[in-house]
Amino acid sequence: MDAPSGTLLIFLISFGVALGAWFCLIIYRGTLEAHEDDQIFIDSAGDSMAQAQRELVARIEKINPVIRVVMFGWITLAAITAALWIMQALKSF
Repeated sequence: MDAPSGTLLIFLISFGVALGAWFCLIIYRGTLEAHEDDQIFIDSAGDSMAQAQRELVARIEKINPVIRVVMFGWITLAAITAALWIMQALKSF
């Protein structure tokens, strides 16, 4: 089979970058979730810990839409790359 054309190569590289970014974001969210505690802080001594947990949950909720957008992006790039690869294969057939 021939080497990938310029357009296909660009989409392959873009797909790889988007997939790598998605994996990094998933790992980052996992490390944030590992530090999340499922405790209820009742007394005033736990206010600082409760505030830290609220900030952590806010960071997790902030990163979820970014993960979703990157995921849809790499899925779209995968579909375009597959279509270009099939078109190139059909042309050389």
